[in-house]
Amino acid sequence: MKLTCTQSELNTNLSLVNRAVPSRPTHPVLGNVLLKADAENQRVSLTAFDLSLGLQTSFNANVEADGAIAIPAKLFNDIVSRLPEGDITLEDSLSEAESDADTESLSITLTSTSGQYKMRGMNSEDFPELPQIEDGMVVKLPVEALIEGLRGSLFATSADETKQVLTGVHLMVQEDSLEFAATDGHRLAVVETLNAKPTSEESQEDEEKPASEDTISSFELTVPARTLRELERMLGLSESSDTVALQFEVGQIIFQGGNHRLTSRTLEGQYPAYRQLIPGQFQRQVAIPRRQLLSAVERIAVLADQKNNIVKFDIDAQAQTIDLTVETQDVGSARESLSAQVTGESIEIAFNVKYLIDGLKALSTSDIQFQMNAANTPVILTPLGGLKMTYLIMPVQIRD
Repeated sequence: MKLTCTQSELNTNLSLVNRAVPSRPTHPVLGNVLLKADAENQRVSLTAFDLSLGLQTSFNANVEADGAIAIPAKLFNDIVSRLPEGDITLEDSLSEAESDADTESLSITLTSTSGQYKMRGMNSEDFPELPQIEDGMVVKLPVEALIEGLRGSLFATSADETKQVLTGVHLMVQEDSLEFAATDGHRLAVVETLNAKPTSEESQEDEEKPASEDTISSFELTVPARTLRELERMLGLSESSDTVALQFEVGQIIFQGGNHRLTSRTLEGQYPAYRQLIPGQFQRQVAIPRRQLLSAVERIAVLADQKNNIVKFDIDAQAQTIDLTVETQDVGSARESLSAQVTGESIEIAFNVKYLIDGLKALSTSDIQFQMNAANTPVILTPLGGLKMTYLIMPVQIRD
């Protein structure tokens, strides 16, 4: 194998797939990145796989000879990221192993404008193949809608592995909409985006496709948050396409966007009936500029600590104001007052500071609305205009 590519191209693609390399591989070969060179198509592909999440990407290069080798991922990435810009040549060769055994091991030589590096590799045949879905369903999803949905939901997933199904985002795909839902048991984020219709040219192409493609009226599945964070990152690099192909079957999912491919297992188990948690009507509404509220909460949250991470809202319907208060024993207290449009009766209510800040950051509009009934019932935050998002947060009991 022999190829020449640019440092920037190799570094960008290597950084992407490297995130699927396990920190503690169950088998030595999983700590490697699989590099394949294709002389016919003048392409190079990089693959990483931890047996659950797989990432694959490809890019143009000057390939003089085909070949494949598994290269230690961390070492490879550390070297390439530190090299100066310019062309890099990669060439593999067989070298005698430094042992008494009569065997051979692979090595690869990397030559750049600054010098030459040689690394031991492993046989590409030892690297596990990424899962393939032969008879699964295929749909095309708009990239913009996916990014919006992920940004508005991923933050609310659980980090508790004992609640496995809650560590993912529940994705519901319908003919004209996408719905993303995430909860950790204390809060809930639901985002609805449009599943854009294809253009007339795309529609004509779709009519010529097998019936299994793009003909699904609706389906739902739960995807691990880690997978979707990598998908979000991958979508940011895929500039060549407005859509991503989603292919799935029971237990497995594949996203294909441009030159990037992501494979992952889906999460098993019944996702909670989250729509039943959202109240149907509210007695109180508060409209307020989002950035103004977020800045005030972030300022007074400096005085909160792990034992008392609560911010209290004193909502005054007569004065049309919200007084924010944080009080922490042996630390101090803070108070800020903001103007707001209050409908309904006055109320005192308190929130977990972190959950509140997370929600305010995810709501992207300039003005937002709080909807509530009582100090111990779910509170809904929604944007006024823009993205259709619902953020449910449970109040914290106020103790005298």
